[in-house]
Amino acid sequence: MPVIAATTQLTCFGDGSRTWAALTDGRCGARPFDAATAARLNVGATYPIAGRADRGRAADWLATVLRAAAAEAGVDARRERVVVVVGTGLRQLADVERWALDDTPCPVDQLHFGSAVRAALPGVREVVTLANACSAGGHALALAQDLVEAGEADVAVAAAADTATLSMQAMIGKVADRPTARVRPFDRDRTGVLLGDGAAAVVVTPVERPGPRLAHLLATGLSCDAVHETAPDVGGMTRAMRDALLRADREARDVRVVVAHGTGTALNDPTECQAIREVIHADQGDPWVTALKGAIGHTSGAAALCGVDIAVRGLRLGAVPPVVGLGNPLAEADGVRLVRDHPVAVPGSLTQINSFGFGGVNAVTLLEPAC
Repeated sequence: MPVIAATTQLTCFGDGSRTWAALTDGRCGARPFDAATAARLNVGATYPIAGRADRGRAADWLATVLRAAAAEAGVDARRERVVVVVGTGLRQLADVERWALDDTPCPVDQLHFGSAVRAALPGVREVVTLANACSAGGHALALAQDLVEAGEADVAVAAAADTATLSMQAMIGKVADRPTARVRPFDRDRTGVLLGDGAAAVVVTPVERPGPRLAHLLATGLSCDAVHETAPDVGGMTRAMRDALLRADREARDVRVVVAHGTGTALNDPTECQAIREVIHADQGDPWVTALKGAIGHTSGAAALCGVDIAVRGLRLGAVPPVVGLGNPLAEADGVRLVRDHPVAVPGSLTQINSFGFGGVNAVTLLEPAC
């Protein structure tokens, strides 16, 4: 069984430890747009990483988390067979937008992540990029686990990075009645999702490799329901959950914590509650449920791995952070144990991380504490 040897993320609050602190404190990282931009996009705010570069932002953040995670795990890509699997929803689309809008040069060879990965980890054997919408990081983690279990890599790093682009924010504004000021997962007064800048990296190794062992990576279940371009499907969600449990040889009743996808949208949140009831509650389970997007926004392809990073920290610390922005739970969450206002103490146990993407591209990961 593979283990997670290191994990980190980069969000509007900073690195993984700072992001954890912000979540447990109940802080929201949303920053309002100026009035003209808000009116043009019909979007009120975003969750930005401070000091954003003019060009190649996502690649820079990806390199940052890769270096940090590799150092923590003691990875030397020149001495081990290291493969990096990158999940992304938008890749370097922000650079293409800038090229179209103001003629800022956009070198074609910088539009992929290969150069950034190889600069961050000299000697890396392969770089694979997946674009599986908002669950891309989860799919990257599934492939990383496969590579380690098959003996194709001594170390596999699942990584992800995305920056909030104008085109994606305009799409969000197109379906909103009014500009959303902040994300409120599972709240009756939620008004929609907002994008956040983000990157994350998770180092996966065989259990026998010397070095840190932060958590057991049990399995990632996948599904692609293709029911609708954007609307979620409870059947696709439950298939991914059951696939993860089957691969992990675990029972749904044993899931103690769920890090939910929780987008704060009209459709995702009630549908996700229904999926939790159909799979976990139906098996007599009653997990604590949290979500991250009220604090850090929707980090697109990085969302799944940001969730994994928080889940690993929660396993080690025996705590689950609250859902930031949750004041009045939606009716469909009745019976779902949402973490509110303050962290709750939960001894390290089976933890599930949900990520559900446009087009019904879903990934659900299961972790346990490492002995």
